[in-house]
Amino acid sequence: MERNAVGWFEIYVDDMKRARAFYEAVFETKLDNLAPEGSEASGGLEMWAFTGDPNAGGAAGSICKMEGCKAGGNSTIVYFSCADCAVEAARAAANGGRIFKDKFSIGQYGHIALVEDTEGNIIGLHSMN
Repeated sequence: MERNAVGWFEIYVDDMKRARAFYEAVFETKLDNLAPEGSEASGGLEMWAFTGDPNAGGAAGSICKMEGCKAGGNSTIVYFSCADCAVEAARAAANGGRIFKDKFSIGQYGHIALVEDTEGNIIGLHSMN
């Protein structure tokens, strides 16, 4: 089976409660806990996943908190698919993030906006409209 190039993503955060509130508000979703907090199996890793179907298009992923992995200052941008990326950009700004670059056209490939989350990570928002 052909797969998309990105199979999984992780966005590292420093304050899980704040980061969960941000992502749940911006994308109007609930994140799922992948390992119970304090679980021996987690090795100190806390992960909250975006709901996904491994057989659907796009990539699944999570926000993560792990000792030694600081948030922000990375060079990876994960792009979330949206109906209109300006809507999620506005939600990001209203929920403790900031708009890094307002919605703009990328020609035949639609539009993107870049926002900074509450942890200092830049994430991309993509829509065809």
